[in-house]
Amino acid sequence: MDLTPTLSGFDDFYKNTTPPWVIGEPQPAVIGLERAGLISGRVLDVGCGTGEHTLLLAAAGYDVLGVDGAPTAVEQARRNAEARGVTARFEVADALHLPEQPKYDTIVDSALFHIFDDGDRVSYVQSLRGATRPGSRVHVLALSDAGRGFGPEVSEPVLRGAFGTGWEVEALTETTYRGTVGEAHADALGLAVGTVVDEPAWLARFRRL
Repeated sequence: MDLTPTLSGFDDFYKNTTPPWVIGEPQPAVIGLERAGLISGRVLDVGCGTGEHTLLLAAAGYDVLGVDGAPTAVEQARRNAEARGVTARFEVADALHLPEQPKYDTIVDSALFHIFDDGDRVSYVQSLRGATRPGSRVHVLALSDAGRGFGPEVSEPVLRGAFGTGWEVEALTETTYRGTVGEAHADALGLAVGTVVDEPAWLARFRRL
C-alpha cells in the first residue's frame, strides 16, 4: 500500500455500503485453522469487521475478543451476535496501538495486514508483539500479489520481512480469500457486482520468540 486508509474512511464504508470483504460467513481459511487445532488460549480477532470469525470461535467455546477501529463495524458485529444468539465480545480498538494487557495466545488477522503502508506495517507488527507473549502465534490471511487487484496485495517477501527479528515463521502457504465484487472492482475484474470470488492469498503463521 502507498498509504494506509484512515479509520474514518473505513467507518464511512461500513455506514454507506457493504464492503467486499463482508460475506456473511467466516473465511474458509480461518475455518481450516480452527479445525486443524491451530487456535488456542486467549484469542484476539484483530480487524474483526462485522464479527464472523469472532462469532465462529465464540460459538465453539473459545475465549475470544473481536476488535476493529471502525465503530460502525463493531456495532454491526454486536447486532450479528445478538441475531444469532451467540455470546461474543467486541470492542473498538486501533490495531496500531493494541493494549498490552491482557496478553493473547493466538491472534487472527483476516485481511488487515495487507491494508498497511510500509511505515504502518512496522507499527502494526510492534503492536502485535506488545499484545502477545513468547510462544504466542499470529495467523495472517492476506491478499497475494498473484491476484487480480481485488484489494491491497502483498508479496511473500513483504510478509516474511515484516515479521523478522523476534518472530519465527512457522508456516507460509498459498490459499484463497473469499470476497464479493463491488462497484469499485467490477469493471477491472470483468465481473458483475455481487459475484463471489476466491482470490489468491497468503496464510502465514508466526510464533513470537
